[in-house]
Amino acid sequence: MFVDLLKQGGPVLWVILGSGVLAFGVFIERALHLHRARIKSEDFLKGIMNILSRRNITEALTICDETPGPVAYIVKTAILHRDQSREDMRAAVEDASLAEISRMERRLVVVATVAQVAPLLGLLGTVLGMMESLLVLQSQAPLIQSADLMGGLIRALMTTAAGLTVAVPCYASFNLLVVKIDRVVLDMEKAASEIIPFLLAGTPDEADRAT
Repeated sequence: MFVDLLKQGGPVLWVILGSGVLAFGVFIERALHLHRARIKSEDFLKGIMNILSRRNITEALTICDETPGPVAYIVKTAILHRDQSREDMRAAVEDASLAEISRMERRLVVVATVAQVAPLLGLLGTVLGMMESLLVLQSQAPLIQSADLMGGLIRALMTTAAGLTVAVPCYASFNLLVVKIDRVVLDMEKAASEIIPFLLAGTPDEADRAT
């Protein structure tokens, strides 16, 4: 029954379903990426600061390389620019942050586009289905069989339903990904605000007095 309905949906229906599958794949990939990107930033920073307080720069950089996520990359960038001025260090960290945010938002536009386009495709399918029914009505008048009109009407209703069915979860998925990205960005900002004064001051006690 369901397969027969899909066959009657026409090409617009398949375009809607295909875009929905594409958006779902992007959502899964981005969700997994953001899940790996978020770490316990407080524990990570404490460990890095303890290592840096012993002047073990190489070990700190190694841990940053082995730790996934933007927070570790931000901390590594700050460590690599530890001998520069505050302005230069902040500029390097900001550039690294922008690069990481862009990387997290990669392909996110696909989900947003499908959420916006799917209802329009559904409307297009509805218009085409109604036009088909009207053409049948015009060509077969006055002897019209209801079965001849059903194909276009079914196609119109199915594309509308498919467009909404794809658009609603895509919109929710997009907002969920945005929330996850915002949380990682907050962790990045917090890490930058702690590691930069620490590196400039040299020791944890001096960093506390500097802030």
